[in-house]
Amino acid sequence: MKQHLVKKGLILTLAVVTAISLAACGKKETEISDPSKLGGAGTKAPTTTTAPVAAKKTTYPLKVKDATGKEFTFDKAPEKIASVSPAETEALYALGLEANIVGVSDYDDYPEAAKSKPKLGSITKPNVEAVIASNANIIFTGISMNPESVEKLRAMNINVFKVEPKTLDDVINNIELYGQITDHQDQAEKIVSKMKADRKKVVDAVKDVKQENKKKVYIEFAPGWTVGSGEFMDELINISGGINVAADKASWYEISEEKIIQQNPNVILFANGVVDTKSKKSLDEIIRTRGGWDAIDAVKNKHVVGLDQNLLSRPGPRLTDGLLEMAKGIYPELVK
Repeated sequence: MKQHLVKKGLILTLAVVTAISLAACGKKETEISDPSKLGGAGTKAPTTTTAPVAAKKTTYPLKVKDATGKEFTFDKAPEKIASVSPAETEALYALGLEANIVGVSDYDDYPEAAKSKPKLGSITKPNVEAVIASNANIIFTGISMNPESVEKLRAMNINVFKVEPKTLDDVINNIELYGQITDHQDQAEKIVSKMKADRKKVVDAVKDVKQENKKKVYIEFAPGWTVGSGEFMDELINISGGINVAADKASWYEISEEKIIQQNPNVILFANGVVDTKSKKSLDEIIRTRGGWDAIDAVKNKHVVGLDQNLLSRPGPRLTDGLLEMAKGIYPELVK
């Protein structure tokens, strides 16, 4: 099981890497590991001078639990924040927290400003020395880091807050939670409102597609890897009015090429820009030239659609942009 989790993390890393800040001073290192001191020192609450309605404020101390069940107590908004997950970094930037971010993972490339922040290593195994040097009050991590790695970091007095979104609602809830933790609830509400509007647009566009007319969809985000039931990519296919041909198995897994031929999907979706490290072939070329796949309806009818690799693989604030792109790929005649 442990090997499976590690492999899963590496595959997700591949999906981000191939598809896909200067260290701040302040609190002492010993203070970083104290859950009652996660807010940092001297943080001022945001002020507003023009809004006629009072901004929603977080009441501290705030107690919250992460996906591992660990409880965190924030005395005030964290002053120094680090992220070792591209999705979490995107969320933090979208919330307007750029000035508070003291480090990001090696793969964080959006928004552009994230590229200039100090790098903290990989999304599965961060550089411990760099993380400690960042002097962050809290480290956010996501789906690519397994619980064992999280606990190893915590054993070194590093406060790691892990999320494990399985659905679009999980992603939305995480953004709202980040807004609450950082006292940026108004910004979180704006992001969430836009995401919900995107979802509604897709749901409304495909609502009249009858069950017997729903298109069968196969998705490949890294060479030979697809997603089954219980993960956010699978849910996006369902929201888009499609049927995931790989949903008979759970989570992320290696495909059986023969099985996909038998399933005969109407649409094949893939992550744009992904290149196989061994063959140097693009994922698009791999899919189109597989033996026997020329008999699949999606290939015959040229319904093999590339999607933005980051929108597809990152469960962050741009996930509904990916949903819209996916839905257009499945039902271009319905989703405009």
